Amino acid sequence: MTSTVLHIDSSARSESSVTRSLSAEITQKLGAARVIRRDLSAPLPLLDEAWVGANFTPADQRTEDQKALLALSDSLIAELKEADTIVIGAPIYNFSVPSTLKAWIDLVARVGVTFQYSETGPKGLLEGKRAIIAVASGGTQAGSDVDFATTYLRHVLGFIGITEVELVAADLLAVDAEGSMAKAKSAIEALAA
Repeated sequence: MTSTVLHIDSSARSESSVTRSLSAEITQKLGAARVIRRDLSAPLPLLDEAWVGANFTPADQRTEDQKALLALSDSLIAELKEADTIVIGAPIYNFSVPSTLKAWIDLVARVGVTFQYSETGPKGLLEGKRAIIAVASGGTQAGSDVDFATTYLRHVLGFIGITEVELVAADLLAVDAEGSMAKAKSAIEALAA
């Protein structure tokens, strides 16, 4: 049984969001003892020169201002570390992820914290976790040559050590909404809790 789920939603929509509905269903199916909720509809700050400078300053040498700049990132990473399973609601916007989800990724992918470099290349530090991505699109088929959302998410999650990534796709909603939703619901039913 999953003990802690980090449930992330990134759709700009609220009531009519397919990914919010699917990610909620997935989270409920997992029956976690604890759910950490992160709604990215309120935009996160983008990285800037001051943040990058703080990030690359050794932790024991950071000023109070630098620590404050990294506080949100530290909090987001703590949520990731606490979770056994990460459920991400990710609509495909213009072939990729919403900008709010990209901002979250920028804040959690930190060298020495969630990944490190070695002689053999980068190594993720958040191993032993599972991720389930609930994706929706109007006309982009998940896994196709023009799907830069799910391929990117699989890659970046693997980069930080989360290699067990499952996809629940309600893709091509503008082509066949009923069939697309039926396929996604079937994928949720097939998920192991």
